[in-house]
Amino acid sequence: MTSQRHTHDALLDATRECVLEVGVRRTTLTDVAKRAGVSRMTLYRRYPDVDHLVRALMTREFAALLEQVEQASGQGNAREQLVKRAVDAIRLLSANPLMQRVLQLDADLMLPYLTDRLGSTQRLVEQFLIGQIEAGHVDGSIRFGDAKTQARVVLLTTQSMVLSTRPATSGLDFSSLLDELAKQLDGALTP
Repeated sequence: MTSQRHTHDALLDATRECVLEVGVRRTTLTDVAKRAGVSRMTLYRRYPDVDHLVRALMTREFAALLEQVEQASGQGNAREQLVKRAVDAIRLLSANPLMQRVLQLDADLMLPYLTDRLGSTQRLVEQFLIGQIEAGHVDGSIRFGDAKTQARVVLLTTQSMVLSTRPATSGLDFSSLLDELAKQLDGALTP
């Protein structure tokens, strides 16, 4: 299992390097295999195409980021922690080299996750938000409502900030935008 895990991580690390260098569209399975030091057949057995490989990479990358946000010590009630963690996540995602490279070179690849379906990373974030909102219902810091619906609205609001960082910051300070978002989230969730 350890060698499989090592190989899996090596494949995703090599994919990350390729995407950072040339973008998603110009990344090939052959290049990834070469960078990872595995045969093309090893890679093809695990991932049928670059799309599956990049999705696995994005899930790993952003799950780690979400874990980093979740592990950060949160002070205050559940609502205050949710708002702080949402803003921290946006700040981290907006500075993430992989996210920035995808948005710079291959932004249209994000379109299906905005118009057709939620991806695995979005669902992971949504589950995190549901837990935070349910904790807020329990401690009374978040107005009562359907936690899934509330989480979806927070997800959609925050993801738009991540995906629109470049146009959103045209002529405006990013920190000021995040402060305003924090106020809006806090106000929307307050009982």
